[in-house]
Amino acid sequence: MKKILVLFPKDWDLYELSKPRYRDAYQFHFEGFDVHRFPENLRLLSFDAPRWIDRLVAKYHDVGLDGIVSNNEHFGALIAAVVANRLGLPGAQPRAVALFPYDVRTAASIDLPFPMYVKPVKATYSVLAREVHSFAELRRHLGFSALETLIIKRLVNPFNRLAAQFADFQVDAHHMIGEEIMRGVQLNVDGYACYGRVALLGVVDCIMYPGTNAFRRFEYPSAISTVLRARIEALTRQVIDAIGFDHGAFNIEFCYDPERDTLRVIEMNPRLASQLADLYTRVDGTTPYQVLLDLALGETPAFARGAGRFARATSFVFRKFDGRALERTPSREQVARFSAE
Repeated sequence: MKKILVLFPKDWDLYELSKPRYRDAYQFHFEGFDVHRFPENLRLLSFDAPRWIDRLVAKYHDVGLDGIVSNNEHFGALIAAVVANRLGLPGAQPRAVALFPYDVRTAASIDLPFPMYVKPVKATYSVLAREVHSFAELRRHLGFSALETLIIKRLVNPFNRLAAQFADFQVDAHHMIGEEIMRGVQLNVDGYACYGRVALLGVVDCIMYPGTNAFRRFEYPSAISTVLRARIEALTRQVIDAIGFDHGAFNIEFCYDPERDTLRVIEMNPRLASQLADLYTRVDGTTPYQVLLDLALGETPAFARGAGRFARATSFVFRKFDGRALERTPSREQVARFSAE
């Protein structure tokens, strides 16, 4: 039975890894907390990433771990890479996970082209990302309260401290990116690198709520042409090779403008897009989690295509836009009954 350490597991991870298919082959050890859920996220106030890594290495040094995985893009993927490196287990090079390219310029030296899109250098769930149309609007967007400033700094501090050990950055994750607004359709690409060999799991169409940048649903397989898919695959390999990401699962978001016929990278994440894993399972018959576990064990994944029960699969995202809290939330009994059915 293979022993796998899972760092900062998400709900999707816990649900998938609890399934019977893994029971006789793997023994999972879970470490970490939910950085978005109260009161667990209060641990951020005292979380010391280097010290926590030392504790993990000491705790699991003699356990006989076979692999380490994390789908937490904020700092879990980087911590997993560091721990795997120190324990001599398969994993990405920490520098490749910590690396984020940027162009160092100050607002005083350039004429910022409003409207523009601003987002954190390192973030999750599109937090603090939005379109702004003037300096005044930008100032309002960045006008955080003392409590919000404290939370933001504590959230990115673990990544900053670890990244400083593997790369010499002039700009850290306390900064924001301002970029030209991309117009077109958004596409999600999931794939993996296995000792330098890059492979794609698939391309997913991202459908937004009208007039917003909020995801409404994800559709797999994508309806794009084979020609565009080939361009995406080539650009994906170029991006992954450029940053030196040689082992592990990754996720890249692209924007395709059909009017200009341009393909641009929105962001790259050094982890599996766990909320989309079920789409691949239903259509292809192979769960990406098995790919993730194979990579953690240093084995070459075998991913089938089109062998699932369905020709297409969709994941819906239900949202509220009125700013008010939910009037009623489902009970645990209702959730359990829904899951069973």
